[in-house]
Amino acid sequence: MTSTARHSQVVQKQFGEQASAYLSSTVHAQGTEFGLLQAELADKPDARVLDLGCGAGHVSFHVAALVNEVVAYDLSQQMLDVVSAAAKDRGLGNISTQCGAAERLPFADGEFDYVLSRYSAHHWSDLGQALREVRRVLKPGGVAAFIDVMSPGSPLFDTYLQSVEVLRDTSHVRDYSAGEWLRQVSEAGLHTRSTQRQRLRLEFGSWIERMRTPVTMSVAIRQLQQSMGTEVRDYFEIEPDGSFSTDVLVLWCER
Repeated sequence: MTSTARHSQVVQKQFGEQASAYLSSTVHAQGTEFGLLQAELADKPDARVLDLGCGAGHVSFHVAALVNEVVAYDLSQQMLDVVSAAAKDRGLGNISTQCGAAERLPFADGEFDYVLSRYSAHHWSDLGQALREVRRVLKPGGVAAFIDVMSPGSPLFDTYLQSVEVLRDTSHVRDYSAGEWLRQVSEAGLHTRSTQRQRLRLEFGSWIERMRTPVTMSVAIRQLQQSMGTEVRDYFEIEPDGSFSTDVLVLWCER
């Protein structure tokens, strides 16, 4: 079994067991970026959209009424089952689901007008390959939007961030810096249209509970938070209960 296949198994196990929790998660269900996506698609009623790494389907639900079709795509079939049921409950009949990895998209060249991806890329085993696949399935002139937790770039802050992420969730691969994103997007043959930095507040208890992080790992995160220097605690705005803030990148690019 390849390392990519083993990582896929970890991702499916981690998120399949928590699929319903992600549907009700405030962090995933709310965000100013949804308004940005809706504004982009407001006058695109004929568009076909791929929600890449859709999780519990929040991007799909927010844009489905504006476009012709949304394909919700994820590595976890259990997540997709949640999406299908919720779409039916909400009367969103133009959402379909398909299971697979971001690095191997089962779609023809130029099938989509838009590819949207939110809080998924840090789980992909090969970001560059996934971006090349995004370019392939986009129509000429098609647009992609990526929204994800972003590394601050500083070696100290980066080491801390990746450490707490993998302690919380063993399917975590990497939170990329803005520079890493821009390089990989360019190398994949996509053209950056704009970038925006946001801040995301994470309440520690629900952040841990949503992933069912083992107690030993949760304790390790808290000990790491408390032992870091003031520059780390200040940057991530770490509170006494472990709640903190992190950077989010909103990146728009075009084929």
